[in-house]
Amino acid sequence: MFGRLTPVVKNLLLINVVIFVIQQLLSSEAIIYIFGLNNIKSDYFYPFQYITYMFLHGTFMHLFFNMFAIFIFGPILEGYWGPKRFLIFYMVAGIGSGLLYSGIEYFDYKNTVDAYDNFNANPDARSYVDFYESIYNLDNKQEAQLMQEYENASGNPTMVGRLKNETREVLMRIKNIPTVGASGAIFGILAAFALLFPNTQLMLLFPPIPIKAKYFVLIYAGIELFQGIQRAPGDNVAHYAHLAGALVGFILVKYWQSKNPGTY
Repeated sequence: MFGRLTPVVKNLLLINVVIFVIQQLLSSEAIIYIFGLNNIKSDYFYPFQYITYMFLHGTFMHLFFNMFAIFIFGPILEGYWGPKRFLIFYMVAGIGSGLLYSGIEYFDYKNTVDAYDNFNANPDARSYVDFYESIYNLDNKQEAQLMQEYENASGNPTMVGRLKNETREVLMRIKNIPTVGASGAIFGILAAFALLFPNTQLMLLFPPIPIKAKYFVLIYAGIELFQGIQRAPGDNVAHYAHLAGALVGFILVKYWQSKNPGTY
């Protein structure tokens, strides 16, 4: 089975696994904060993170599924393009995903800062809910709970002050959540595979049914878009980074096709 591994794919798998093992051995959050991709407004942000973030992973399953995708799709693309072009594609998709996601994060964070400033300047139940609404999509029950939480505190300056401190802590926390993983580059690979081999039959694991590559990637991207729009509390997946990687991969393949139409 491992005989099918191509040189760049083999090295990517090795590098990612070794780095993950180092993460586990050191058990230090400092690695994530230094080398993960931080919000550009964060004190922990450094430009080199656009490269390093894609070689870190948060959990074993995060690593496993990303490496599984490289193992399945990477050798085919590397065999088609050659090692040099495949590595260029992988890095451009990963870096491009990070850059686009930084832009999305910047505007999301700006909206949250505006909501935070409004709550501190004009503290009431509505502005309190609006602050959390700028981060998550709240259902009616969650909104009512937040409304009631503020109403219980209103009239008591100490309690209102406590809510202000809580919102400040939330603001600082979301500013300093680093993004890690090869998923942006992986989605670039998926987009490229769907463009170059659209009718290739893939076998899903769950459920075990065949599906053409073009439909698989479109459905997967649609799910990511839906989950990104949902902004569910507790969802710590960077869905828009995945979509950004797919977009960069799509654009790069189309660019190469326009430059070398006879080879595609």
